[in-house]
Amino acid sequence: MTDPMPKVPIDGNAIVYCEGAFDSTYGKTAHGLVRHTRRYCVTGVIDSALVGRDAGEFLDGRPAGIPLLPDLPSAMESAERAGTPASHFVIGIAPDGGRLSSPIRDAVLEAVRAGLAVDSGLHDFLSEDSEIVALAERHGVALRDVRRTPPRGQLHAFTGKIEEVGAYRVAVLGTDSAIGKRTTAWKLVDGLEAAGVRAEMVGTGQTAWMQGARFGVLLDSLVNDFVAGEIEHAVWTAWREAGPEAIVLEGQGSLMNPAYPGGFEILAAGRPHAVVLQHAPARREYDGFPGYALHPLGTQIQAIELLSNRPVIAVTINHERLDRDGVARAAAQIERETGLPAVDVLLEGANRLVQAIRRHMGEVAR
Repeated sequence: MTDPMPKVPIDGNAIVYCEGAFDSTYGKTAHGLVRHTRRYCVTGVIDSALVGRDAGEFLDGRPAGIPLLPDLPSAMESAERAGTPASHFVIGIAPDGGRLSSPIRDAVLEAVRAGLAVDSGLHDFLSEDSEIVALAERHGVALRDVRRTPPRGQLHAFTGKIEEVGAYRVAVLGTDSAIGKRTTAWKLVDGLEAAGVRAEMVGTGQTAWMQGARFGVLLDSLVNDFVAGEIEHAVWTAWREAGPEAIVLEGQGSLMNPAYPGGFEILAAGRPHAVVLQHAPARREYDGFPGYALHPLGTQIQAIELLSNRPVIAVTINHERLDRDGVARAAAQIERETGLPAVDVLLEGANRLVQAIRRHMGEVAR
């Protein structure tokens, strides 16, 4: 059986910057890194509003050994005391538009002066900020702009080679943005591996890269003409180089989100055999857009199945604003209304989800 986690971090020990945002959907990159990363050992998260808390306990009620800290000096001191001196500073905030605000920029300058390499998933590139670049050169530290795409000459058009891929493919889409698609995708990968199924994640955003996905695309940074081709190429490359039995595709946005419509290209180019749909039962409006009512779950399932001609085989639950009894009631209602298993993978694990996938894998194989 494949061990889903490496014995040592790929890149180093990371302090995650999430000042003022860890208790919001804007902190989703930091949330992802606290819950799962194969790229770093996360030593602490900076958010002065939550000092003294354990980041994992705050998110999911389970301690992760990652303290929430007030500032960079405290975070570096904490990492030293733990025997994991920080080497990286990772921007864990994902603001609307992905812009580099003045407070974030100041934090980057402080990190560079402290000798930390900086990884950013923002649309404003650190490597195009002359002051930051000059300072990084003086201190001998690296800057990585995760959302920078390859030159256009290296991008791929869709060719149809997706039909060569022999692995079972499942897409984790969502009924909204910032709803937990990526977390569920990783839980599914780990669950499949634990069940003896060779699985690979194809990430579609900057946070999946930060979490150590070996294959993927930067969907929201690509020129539109190359989106389908890059998705196809990433899936095909994962199959060719890693030989998985199953490939899990991370979704982006949602089909009907007014600001972040996503998922159609994944269905069209990744050509999944099935879809798992992430849903927040207590959410009534699209994230960040009051007045834009979330389309009903049944409507979203219908739209996905119409566009893809493939089934939604499970609904996964984001339990925001729900206690455990509320999750159980919501799951029971979803199962009655859709006839599909409804699973909160953070509360109950991915076993039922893996079982649903394996059953469908068997049906596809026949």
